[in-house]
Amino acid sequence: MPVSIEQKINELRDELRMHNYNYYVLDSPVISDYEFDLKLKELEKLEAENPQFFDPNSPTQRVGGEITKSFNTVVHKNRMYSLDNSYSKEDILEWEKRIKKILETDNIQYSCELKYDGASINLSYENGILVSAVTRGDGFQGDDVTTNIKTIKSIPLVLKGNFIKSFEIRGEIILPLAGFNKMNTERVEAGEDPYSNPRNTASGSLKLQDSAEVSKRPLDCLLYHVLATNNPNKTHFEALENARQLGFKVPKTMEVCKTIDEVLMFIEKWDTKRFDLPYETDGVVVKVNSLEQQDELGYTAKAPRWAIAYKYKAEQESTILKEITYQVGRTGAITPVANLEPVQLAGTIVKRASLHNADQIKKLDVRIGDTVFVEKGGEIIPKIVGVDLTKRPLNSQPTEYITHCPDCNTELIRNEGDAKHYCPNEYGCPTQITGRIQHFISRKAMNIDGLGAETIELLFKEGLISNYADLYELTEAQIIPLERMAEKSAQNIIAGIEKSKEIPFEKVLFAIGIRFVGETVAKKLAKHYKNIDALKKATFDDLINVDEIGEKIAQSVLDFFSNEINIILIERLKNYGVQLELSAESQEGKTDKLQGEIFVVSGVFTIFNRNDLKKSIEDNGGKVASSISKKTSYIIAGDNMGPSKLQKAETLGIPIISENDYLEMIN
Repeated sequence: MPVSIEQKINELRDELRMHNYNYYVLDSPVISDYEFDLKLKELEKLEAENPQFFDPNSPTQRVGGEITKSFNTVVHKNRMYSLDNSYSKEDILEWEKRIKKILETDNIQYSCELKYDGASINLSYENGILVSAVTRGDGFQGDDVTTNIKTIKSIPLVLKGNFIKSFEIRGEIILPLAGFNKMNTERVEAGEDPYSNPRNTASGSLKLQDSAEVSKRPLDCLLYHVLATNNPNKTHFEALENARQLGFKVPKTMEVCKTIDEVLMFIEKWDTKRFDLPYETDGVVVKVNSLEQQDELGYTAKAPRWAIAYKYKAEQESTILKEITYQVGRTGAITPVANLEPVQLAGTIVKRASLHNADQIKKLDVRIGDTVFVEKGGEIIPKIVGVDLTKRPLNSQPTEYITHCPDCNTELIRNEGDAKHYCPNEYGCPTQITGRIQHFISRKAMNIDGLGAETIELLFKEGLISNYADLYELTEAQIIPLERMAEKSAQNIIAGIEKSKEIPFEKVLFAIGIRFVGETVAKKLAKHYKNIDALKKATFDDLINVDEIGEKIAQSVLDFFSNEINIILIERLKNYGVQLELSAESQEGKTDKLQGEIFVVSGVFTIFNRNDLKKSIEDNGGKVASSISKKTSYIIAGDNMGPSKLQKAETLGIPIISENDYLEMIN
């Protein structure tokens, strides 16, 4: 029988997908580039002549061409956590001790992977087809860059086998060194400045508006984590091995280590061997291999307990300290900054470095004109770690720390036991005022589109705002005449401010800038007090009885609400319609039935998955602990509960209940 047009198109698509996989994932092409291009052109022609067979996942669609003016913000289905960092063998051993204490077993295996230096991405697949690609963002939400991601040929648009019906897979978008160097050679030849480093270039590529431009860049994607509600795999290593079979590029440098000594050998092996790789790495990620044990270990407020990153020793360079300047933070904290002769360090040009505080300056005896040693703390923030005294100028003078605020000239204070100096002029210091407003509008807080640090500075300078409540009185007519503003920009700002009135109470509580009240503490306080008025009336004793609220935070909350200026600002926000109480929707299904009760969850469950069970406990006012202690009220036991946990529970006389017992308890 003659082959139909549709069949011919589908056969060409399957063949080209296989050639893409061979070339970009396996690095083992079986046809020449010329032959591949001929087949691609044949497919393009057939698709153009037969538009009824269009497929957005066809290999012809990888060349890009779609323009994205703005990238939609998407809330992650599963939060993208950060990793805790370690810098020594002792840190790794301490981590092992912590997880063994929680799991109460020595039977733990580890998977070790290299830490790829690029931009994190979350890929979602439904029925074997890529449906979205979202950047890490702040971990809770990121930008939808699916159009640009589809141009990266090592990322499969259609999977070549059966896997989980719906799942996410996470990885790092990287720019291999050869491709990066080629791009820079071409830029220099064209009279343009070279890119600074592969990591930033890869990250910036994801936000280019023209996907055709992205397709020209030799980006790659290395995968490292699979997430699924009903994951059939038993281990992290097994999940990634299966992902490789489906067409994902999972580096073969990954290994399973049966002991922590093997982990340390892996770290040592790659300390020098990593420089032979075609891409940049800055460390090793160690994970508990068993998915069941990962589940049991869970997460802290910021990171998974079951994983840790080992960072290799930071690169160090020497340069001249030209000047020390001082920055004022939104809380009034003063940070001294070293202004340096530009120096290349870990792939970037460094001109400034932190000196932390007066004690650090005194300890290092760092002076203007000194030759200083600079390295990147955690290979992110440059810092001065020493002085080459052999090169100190003869006329060198010790550094005198400033006594007055560089912005408002108020005399600085330094509280006992505090490392930093502070400007006490909280409501009169321009940098503190704009800093608080910038914090208020930031992504993790009110997330106001159209507003950035420069616009806030401009609005303050023009006298249009002097606090964050003033934002809600701005009009388009006030904004349009400002420098670099237009009608559309003004409309976007006003629309963004209006939309911020929908932001939930816990984020508003973080946004108003109570000292020491970060995202996690704000959630705890919001959940406990339900509205701003109840929090405002709280006493010191009330506050320290709230889960994880210590004396320092409690006193800071009291100080905030004892200031009349803050009370007025809160009342204004309330009048503008900002959410200063938990919504009815967020309270739906929540009770205080388990108030004061502490649960430990252990084993494998049939009615709940472990995360849903923990959420149910918290929704009903209980607390979930990671390990058994005298304070534990109940242990909810599933199948395969560890024998050591069982023995400890019996020794301490802690009741062990089933899922069904728990359901009866809350119903």
